[in-house]
Amino acid sequence: MKKTLLEMRNITKEFPGVKALDNVNITVQEGEIHAIVGENGAGKSTLMNVLSGIHPYGSYTGDIYFEGQECRHLNIKDSERLGIVIIHQELALVPYLSIGENMFLGNEQHRYGVIDWDQTYRKAKDYLLMVGLEEDPRTLIKDISIAKQQLVEIAKALAKNVRLLILDEPTSSLNEQDARKVLDLILKLRQEEGITSIIISHKLDEIEYCADRITIIRDGCTVETLDKKLDNVTEERIIRGMVGREMSSRFPQRENTIQDEVAFEVKNWTVYHELYTERKVVDNVSLNVKKGEVVGIYGLMGSGRTELAMSIFGQAYGSNITGTIVKNGEVLELNSIAEAITSGISYVTEDRKENGLLLGSSIMHNITLPRMDFVSKGGRIDKYLERKT
Repeated sequence: MKKTLLEMRNITKEFPGVKALDNVNITVQEGEIHAIVGENGAGKSTLMNVLSGIHPYGSYTGDIYFEGQECRHLNIKDSERLGIVIIHQELALVPYLSIGENMFLGNEQHRYGVIDWDQTYRKAKDYLLMVGLEEDPRTLIKDISIAKQQLVEIAKALAKNVRLLILDEPTSSLNEQDARKVLDLILKLRQEEGITSIIISHKLDEIEYCADRITIIRDGCTVETLDKKLDNVTEERIIRGMVGREMSSRFPQRENTIQDEVAFEVKNWTVYHELYTERKVVDNVSLNVKKGEVVGIYGLMGSGRTELAMSIFGQAYGSNITGTIVKNGEVLELNSIAEAITSGISYVTEDRKENGLLLGSSIMHNITLPRMDFVSKGGRIDKYLERKT
C-alpha cells in the first residue's frame, strides 16, 4: 500500500461575500501524479494557494498534514522548506534576468554573503539538463519561448529540492507538441526522481494521459476522487462531476441569428514585427464577420493570432501595417487605440495582468478608463458619473 504524502482535511476558505472552499478533502499518495479538475471558479487554485502558504494559516479552517506532520504555513517559504513547490499559471520569471538568476532568485548560491556566480550557473546548467534544456543559463528569460520558460520553472523547483510539485494549468499556453513534452517530463520526474505531482488542468485528454488519480471539485466542494486503476474513469464521468448534471450536449442549443449583412471586414492585412521591422508576422490576411456571427481565429502559438487582433485594434501592435478595415460599410482609418474605441471596437487581451488591467486601481476605475470622456467634465473625473457609469 502506498504511503500518504499529503492530506488536506475539511479545508474551508472564505473571501468577502463568497465561500471559495467548503470542507474540501484531498489525499495525495507518495509518487503519484494527482490531478485536480473543476470548472473555472471551482476553487482549485485557491486550494493549492492554501497548501503552499500563499493563503497563510489562520486565514482558513481545516488541517494540512505532510508526511504525517501538521503544517501551519505562514508564507510560501514555509512550504518550500518542506519541498512543496507551486508553479503558477502565470509564470513567476523576471524577463530581463538570466535563466540562472531566475532559477536561484530568493535561493541564491553564495559564499560568505557574496553570490557565487560560477556555482549558480554550474548548478543551473545541471538542472536545465534534467528537464531537457540545453540553453546557456546566462540567456535572458525574454529570449526563450514560453514552452522553455515552463521547463525553466520546473528546473527552478528542482533546485529547491522539490518533493511535491504543484502545477497550475502548466500547458494552457502551449501547443500540443510542447504540452506533451511537459507532461512527459512530469512522468519522467516521477519515475527517475520519485517526485510527487499535483496538476490542475482543464484539458481532460492530458489528465487521462498522465494522472494516476483525479479529484473533482465543484463550487468549492469535493465531489469525488477517481483512481484510474480501480474506477471506470471516463471523460463523461469527469464532466458530469464538474458541472453537476448529465451532458447530453456539450454546447447549448442556440438560434441562428446570423444575417447576410457584413458587419466587419479586414482586407489584405499585413503587419511587420515591432522591433525587427523586416520580419512579417501577418501576411495578407482577409476575413469578414456578418451581423450576429461569432468568428474564431485559430492557430498555434506564434502563428500571428494575437498580432493580427492587436494590429486591427488601432495598431496596438506592429509596424508598416497595410490593408483595409471596413465596419458597417464604412472604411476606417484607425491610427490609435483611442480611435478604435471611439469607432466601437473593443479588445480583450490574453494578458490581463500586463496589458488589460491597472491592478493598483479600483474595479470602477478600470471599467471607465477606456472612455474617460463619459465620466469627466472640464478635464476632471466626476466621481458621481464614474460610479453611475
